[in-house]
Amino acid sequence: MGKINRDYYLNPDVVFLAKNLIGKVLLTRFNGKLTSGIITETEAYAGITDKASHAYGGKRTRRTEVMFAEGGMSYVYLCYGIHHLFNIVTNQKNTPHAVLIRGIKPLKGIETILQRRNQKILQQNTSSGPGTVSQALGIRTMHSGIDLNKGVIWLEDDNIKIPEENIVCGPRIGVEYAEEDAALPYRFITEM
Repeated sequence: MGKINRDYYLNPDVVFLAKNLIGKVLLTRFNGKLTSGIITETEAYAGITDKASHAYGGKRTRRTEVMFAEGGMSYVYLCYGIHHLFNIVTNQKNTPHAVLIRGIKPLKGIETILQRRNQKILQQNTSSGPGTVSQALGIRTMHSGIDLNKGVIWLEDDNIKIPEENIVCGPRIGVEYAEEDAALPYRFITEM
C-alpha cells in the first residue's frame, strides 16, 4: 500500500499497465483540497507504432514532448477545445507510451468533486469519461509534465483487487482515424 514508485511506470508493456492500473487510486491535492478516485477505465497508447497515439511515427511537438520523458509523468491535453484529458506517461525515456485515464469511482473529497462537476449527488456521469475524470479531480492542461512521484497528482496502490473476470477488454473509443489500430484491444473497464 502507499504511493506508487517510479519503477512501476517504467514497465515496457503499456497494455499490461493499462489493465493493471484498474483498481489503483488517482489522487490530487490542489489549493489544499484532496480528491481521489479508484481507476475504473483506461486506454493504452503504444507510442511510435500506434496510429492512435499522439507520438505515432515519432512525432514530437511542444504538446507531446512530455510523452518522450521517463515514465511517471503526467500528460494532459485539451480535446475538442474543452476537455482536459489526463494520461500517465510510461516506459523508458524516448519511448512515448501513455495510458489515458477514462474513468474513476470517486473516493475522497466527494464534496469538492461534486462542486467541480456542478452536481448535488454522485451520478453515473460524475467521473465516467476522461474529461469528467479531470474535471472531478481538478486536473487541467497546466498540470501536464508533473512528476507523479513528487507533485500534486499521484497514484497509490490501496491493494484493491479487481477479479480478472470483472475487467472487460475491448477497442479504444474515438480513434477511428487510427485505421487497423483502432480495433486493438487496448481499453480496460470495470464496474464498481
